Amino acid sequence: MNCHAVVELVTDYLENALPPETTEAVAHHLASCADCDRYLDEMCWTLEVLAKLPPEPPPPQVYSQLRATFRTWAAAR
Repeated sequence: MNCHAVVELVTDYLENALPPETTEAVAHHLASCADCDRYLDEMCWTLEVLAKLPPEPPPPQVYSQLRATFRTWAAAR
């Protein structure tokens, strides 16, 4: 396991969504790599801060765009 792989897997690692052997490999790398361990700490802090923000509904035009995209997708099927 290298640093690039850990960065790619960190979200799944935090969500416990990795297979056991991958989780173990990430944990082993984190235990021996101060930079990746610091990156994990920063990701955890970011998630904590974001969780404290109040939910904000998307602007009305987003709903229009989603409906238009769905109609195009549905027509293509």
